[in-house]
Amino acid sequence: MIWAAFFNFIAAFLFGTAVAKTIASGIIDPKQATQYVILAALLGAITWNLITWYYGLPSSSSHALMGGLAGAGIARAGLTVLVRDPKLVMFGWTVPGLGAKWVQTLAFIVISPLLGFILGLTFMVIASWVFRRSSPKTVDTLFRKLQLLSAAAFSIGHGANDAQKTMGIIAGALLAGGYLTADQFSKGWGPYKWYIILAANGAIALGTYFGGWRIVHTMGSKIAKLQPVGGCCAETAGALTLFMASAFGIPVSTTHTITGAIVGVGSTHRLSAVRWGVAQRIVWAWILTIPASATVAAVVYLIFSVLIPNA
Repeated sequence: MIWAAFFNFIAAFLFGTAVAKTIASGIIDPKQATQYVILAALLGAITWNLITWYYGLPSSSSHALMGGLAGAGIARAGLTVLVRDPKLVMFGWTVPGLGAKWVQTLAFIVISPLLGFILGLTFMVIASWVFRRSSPKTVDTLFRKLQLLSAAAFSIGHGANDAQKTMGIIAGALLAGGYLTADQFSKGWGPYKWYIILAANGAIALGTYFGGWRIVHTMGSKIAKLQPVGGCCAETAGALTLFMASAFGIPVSTTHTITGAIVGVGSTHRLSAVRWGVAQRIVWAWILTIPASATVAAVVYLIFSVLIPNA
């Protein structure tokens, strides 16, 4: 846990803030993001996270946060609050509608677990072929050591992508509170930059250290029984996917990614090695995350609007 938490924090110094900028200004119109919209968004996301944590379901905090922002923003200003791009081009066609960051994020709900699955399966097949004549004890000893490196890489990817979402929220709150000007907000958060970055990565490191053991148990044993070689392959697959998404500023779910990778690793043994019932429950949690957190956030904001004038 200390190892993972340390590399969660180190990610603050290794990646930029592209994902944070997506959350801060690519989801809803920043002008509509009042303190109460942001508070309602956070409460919506936190409520859904607590529900899924209680049942041990690995859900996406990223998508819960996006759903919360969308729900609270729509409750305040209607559907026009969502960032749109009337000239979005996909596959050579102009597609009016949601902005590019929304489209990328929604697409990666499918792409990130699929990519994790393909990479996890590929790495496991390669490892099985390379070590086909080695004894199980030799393989186990080697990958127990290598898994320290793969766990570190995945923790860096987790810190790089997930912590940045919180950075975007903090920057939006500072803008709404008048601590950042619009120019500072758009150009790097002015004097608050390192405070924001260190606070977000410090928080995610502490969260990792104190841990959600129900989710750890689900990921480590309930989807598929992982040996060190499988864990190493899954973590490496997840890390590569997160590095790519973070570089392009796409908020993805580390949970979706590593779940896909674990299923890919498990399916190399036999399809029955994957507990598809557990996987199905996780997928339902994914599908419900954005609408559920959006609904809670919208209700919370409507309560604020009744109690507080000009919320």
